[in-house]
Amino acid sequence: MNNIYAKNKCIVCGKAHENGIIICGKKICRSCEENLIECEANTDFYKYYMNCIKKQLTPHIIKNSCEKSEYL
Repeated sequence: MNNIYAKNKCIVCGKAHENGIIICGKKICRSCEENLIECEANTDFYKYYMNCIKKQLTPHIIKNSCEKSEYL
């Protein structure tokens, strides 16, 4: 897989996009970002988005927290 493609791949829809937001080095495309902002909380759609984001970001955040604590 091309490394540039991987960096532009949305963690929610899995498609390559040029625009969007990056959180902890993970990309959320503009379309998914807008859908998440506009959807109602406690819907299946919202829960799906939250699960995708949690699945992708939690291991990254935990890893970085552990690496930083080694130097404290």
